[in-house]
Amino acid sequence: MDNTLYVETQYHDLQVPIRLDCGRDLHSVRVAYETYGNLSPERDNVILVCHALSGDAHAAGVSTSPQGAGTRDGFAAEDRDGSAGKALGWWDGMIGPGKAFDTDEYFVVCTNLLGGCRGTTGPSSIDPATGKPYGSDFPVITVADMVRTERALLDELGIERLAAVAGGSLGGMQALQWAVAYPDQVDNIVVIASTHALHPQGVAWNAIARESIMGDPAWQGGHYHGTGRAPEAGMGVARMVGHITYLSAPALEDRFARRLQGSDDLRYTITEPEFQVESYLRHQAKSFVRRFDANTYLYLSRALTYFDLGREHGTLRNALKAVQAKTLLIAFSSDWLYPPAASRDIEQALAAEGKAVEFHLIEAPYGHDCFLLEEARQTPIIQRFLRGTAQ
Repeated sequence: MDNTLYVETQYHDLQVPIRLDCGRDLHSVRVAYETYGNLSPERDNVILVCHALSGDAHAAGVSTSPQGAGTRDGFAAEDRDGSAGKALGWWDGMIGPGKAFDTDEYFVVCTNLLGGCRGTTGPSSIDPATGKPYGSDFPVITVADMVRTERALLDELGIERLAAVAGGSLGGMQALQWAVAYPDQVDNIVVIASTHALHPQGVAWNAIARESIMGDPAWQGGHYHGTGRAPEAGMGVARMVGHITYLSAPALEDRFARRLQGSDDLRYTITEPEFQVESYLRHQAKSFVRRFDANTYLYLSRALTYFDLGREHGTLRNALKAVQAKTLLIAFSSDWLYPPAASRDIEQALAAEGKAVEFHLIEAPYGHDCFLLEEARQTPIIQRFLRGTAQ
């Protein structure tokens, strides 16, 4: 018997404009989303799963209409997934019957972010005012704008309250924003490998990635759609930079060391990769360029660097005062981009306000990508938390 979960992305055109932090109203917003499991008659079993920068709405199961290249193209993805990876959801190991987000019990929803390029309105979408792609005329967005869009979608789907909001990295930022912005509408948040504000080193690496895109002559000020040219070279470098920040030195040493690529000795070449790690990064760049819009990378990268709950509310404690949701924080020992110290800051601020919070540090060597790779170790922690039975 085939137990494979086949899913199809759905699309919803919002009936209301989204008011953005930059002061603009965004009209005619389309949201791509997927659902897994069954909605209870009381509509009280909904978990919203939020994706990271390079993800999309296809979080679980096998897509009936895969979009060319899948989103499971991170560290060791091909070794883990084989040929099924292109059609498989990016968090398939976490969503489904008996998994961390158990679809026998919960109705799980995942949307593509505002500003995305996988079905939700973003810079590559058509601007109704001009009939052409927005390009760099798309308004600058924030994590709060993404969450407002998710709230608007759920409103129009008839879902008022969430049993949980969960996500890793940028997805964890959204979960925090949900608890802060809609405190009486969220029962639990699961914040994995995330932060209340990206550390300066992370801001710097994101700046380098954006500069590599905007410095590519093919970027054309952001209006490259329809010209026959796109900033693929700059986008490839941005992906290389970003991907390295998701990994750790031990992980790179273990997988690649200084092994040569396709030769037993140096070939004395500038243009071709000499080392396996160089070849791997080129592969990652080519794969990413095929499926991701460069402007979307610029906008989402900027949004996650803007996110700073302490700055927005005076202090982190002030930001978390209104939170009513129980909070689960999971961090990974080798993650230097979203370090465990950031999760500790959130834990301490919530505890100081008398809020229910639980923190787990997982010792693992893969860096930030652990939230995608260490599914088996996260699952029992999340299951216990959602059941209300702390370890």
